[in-house]
Amino acid sequence: MATPRLIFMGTAPLAAVSLRALLNSSCGRLIAVVTQPDRPKGRELKLTPSPVKEVALAAGLPILQPEKAREPAFLEEIRSLQPDLVVVAAFGQLLPQSFLDIPPHGCINVHASLLPRWRGAAPIQWAILAGDAETGVTIMKIDAGLDTGDMLTTVTTPIFESDNAQTLHDRLAQMGAELLIKTIPPYLAGEIQPRPQPSEGVTYARKLTKEDGRLDWRQCARDLWLRVRALNPWPGAFAFLQEGGPMIKIWEAFPEADINGTPGQVLAATKQGILVACGQGALRITVLQKENARRMDVAAFLAGHAVKPGQFLA
Repeated sequence: MATPRLIFMGTAPLAAVSLRALLNSSCGRLIAVVTQPDRPKGRELKLTPSPVKEVALAAGLPILQPEKAREPAFLEEIRSLQPDLVVVAAFGQLLPQSFLDIPPHGCINVHASLLPRWRGAAPIQWAILAGDAETGVTIMKIDAGLDTGDMLTTVTTPIFESDNAQTLHDRLAQMGAELLIKTIPPYLAGEIQPRPQPSEGVTYARKLTKEDGRLDWRQCARDLWLRVRALNPWPGAFAFLQEGGPMIKIWEAFPEADINGTPGQVLAATKQGILVACGQGALRITVLQKENARRMDVAAFLAGHAVKPGQFLA
């Protein structure tokens, strides 16, 4: 087979890791990179390129940035490039069948879960939220559904108690990139038999919102601990110092199973942590951040803020 002609599609940081791996591999010739349009970012809403675009620019690759992947002009441009295979990772749009039919070897996707568990937009966060013991990466063929295509290869990792969404993301990004490079050559050679996803065990990882970060002290301490980890760094778990008071982001916390009290009540406030009663157990907050202030450990926070046993967090 002649050198395969590859198009890469991706937007998010996870995808940038896969693109770098492809650039350093002998899997084929990258003829174009497709990524989402530049978006306003930060307080000044400055138009900012995606992490994938930054990698593509540095490598001197042609870049396409369609608003929608179903645009006729975009589809025609992809046809004219005559790709053998399209590689997708964290692109951010569903691809229409009219696109999937273009490359003779189809489109494959780097998905950060062990499918069929956690199909959808936020598989890393939902794996932590659910208290899963392990997760991984699936390289799959893309069909018209939401992460429903046949599986090619998988790799697994434990979810450690020290993991948050960022550390798990970074590990899966690297594992996924390595798996992608190992998968493409045998896949193009017809040496990998695609496997249908099991019909049992399907779960969906819907996109998270800022409101998902709100801590409900009526929940058990373990569930709130999982939420703090799953939503770090975005959108961040949060509560209020009192009803109507300033918001605090909670970046690190630990569950205490054998302590109970009225949900939301501060049981202790020392340099070891702010201990807050939950529906079951208590949560010990150790790293936090007040609105419009910097992140700090609990000792530094308490030096400048009065948090007393008996008060309630909302």
